[in-house]
Amino acid sequence: MKANITIVYNGQTEEAFNFYRSIFGGDFGRLSRMSETPGAPPLPEDQANKILFMDLPIGENMLMGMDCPASIPPVNVGNNFMITIDTASEVENTHLFNKLAEGGDIKMPLAHQFWGAFFGMVTDKFGITWMLSYVNQEQS
Repeated sequence: MKANITIVYNGQTEEAFNFYRSIFGGDFGRLSRMSETPGAPPLPEDQANKILFMDLPIGENMLMGMDCPASIPPVNVGNNFMITIDTASEVENTHLFNKLAEGGDIKMPLAHQFWGAFFGMVTDKFGITWMLSYVNQEQS
């Protein structure tokens, strides 16, 4: 199991990650824009170019980021992060997700996603948002 941090920005993800890359070095692992979401309706240009997901390896860890979608209120510095857990199996993913959901709020139920992960989001009873992800490396 591995834990990483995801930071949500109000449209500054790409700028922030270029800044972090200038400090830590390395190359972006992935960079996807909102317009690349399969089945999404056409978006205005200012929304289409926002970052859906990007990551930057820092040592053995991964810093991940995304822009806040227009459909939800802007984030505030201090509550604009999530903890991501990469699990070893769907069973482990489901177990941890269900435990974190006890007394919490499921934001996105566990499901197989277009990017190849078995993924879900939950905010625990203490207000911390967790993203749990399993990717079968043999199939990806």
